[in-house]
Amino acid sequence: MDIMSGIVVYVTMWWITFLMILPFGAHPVQSPEQGHDHGAPKKSYLKIKLIITTLITAILWFGIEYLISINFINFRAMAG
Repeated sequence: MDIMSGIVVYVTMWWITFLMILPFGAHPVQSPEQGHDHGAPKKSYLKIKLIITTLITAILWFGIEYLISINFINFRAMAG
């Protein structure tokens, strides 16, 4: 996989992983103030979720890169 394809795959996987991890640990406030959303979390833990997302995505990306490098997944053969 060339560098641009690797970046595109990583970014796509990162966003999918981030959207899956985002709801974990989100507990709504029991009595929100006037004008606040009832479903907004009390504490979002966003920094921790960003770090976890990056680590999980890196592990998955290296696994996919390895499978492509040993020709276990060969997109050129699938295309033609």
